Amino acid sequence: MVNFSENISVRPRRSLLSVPAINVRALEKIRELDCDGVILDLEDSVAPDMKGKARENLEKLFSGPVLDGRETVIRINPLSTPDGKADLRLALSCHPDAILLPKVEQPSDIHEVADLLAEADAPEHLKIWAMIETPLGVLNAASIADAAHTPNARLAAFVIGLNDLRKETRVPRLPGRTYLVPWMMQVVLAARAYRLDVIDSVSNDFRDIEAFEAECEQGRAMGFDGKMLIHPAQIEAANGHFGPDEAAVAEAREIIAAFAKPESVELNVINMNGRMIERLHVGQAERLVAMADIIAQRKAKTT
Repeated sequence: MVNFSENISVRPRRSLLSVPAINVRALEKIRELDCDGVILDLEDSVAPDMKGKARENLEKLFSGPVLDGRETVIRINPLSTPDGKADLRLALSCHPDAILLPKVEQPSDIHEVADLLAEADAPEHLKIWAMIETPLGVLNAASIADAAHTPNARLAAFVIGLNDLRKETRVPRLPGRTYLVPWMMQVVLAARAYRLDVIDSVSNDFRDIEAFEAECEQGRAMGFDGKMLIHPAQIEAANGHFGPDEAAVAEAREIIAAFAKPESVELNVINMNGRMIERLHVGQAERLVAMADIIAQRKAKTT
């Protein structure tokens, strides 16, 4: 049986903007954006002969404050390559919130990086995120997620990558992602089984906001925590669709208050407005309220 920690951190991950580390102009603008975090990409979006320059750009970026209250994630190249090893050394010097590993296919991919971070005495808050973007990665999603519950594993989130998955499976790009949904749900299920966050894939046509919003709505319904973005124009829609609903937050506060009443302290089920509410819903309500409060506090700082 898996032993889960009750102290699960709550962090908004509605919108994770992927920014090529080679694009200096884009790097300079990230402080002005309302995304929950940035994925600073050293992998696919950087040409092979520009990898060194991209690392220099990130080193300069992290020499000062990057994002106030929001996550910074560095996506490195595979460790099997010289660039991957150089990327990891850079990440250790930059102190981001997480390192995103590409094309994770087995638990050893997580353990290898976790061991290297431990050897380097990396701070405990430096987490590992895993891109699940190959057929083998999807098939092994549960065993990869299980790596989160071994000592010092640091695994915190999955990010599903559909562009590579489409390429390797030859599934065409169709509206609604119909033939990809079973694999996406498999990744969501593995993440939830082991208390990981899970982020939906990018939508490539950033000009088609209507199609993007449809993907956000679908992703939210499937259980994703947020979406990986490729353009700032997508931030507002992602925040809206994956953010806490006002009515749901109000109900969550009511649930917490109802179970806090003296007459309800020892009850596992209560009648609230004609509905039977179980105590297990209190944890869900507390998480939702905490998320809403974090988002509201950050918004207040920027207005």
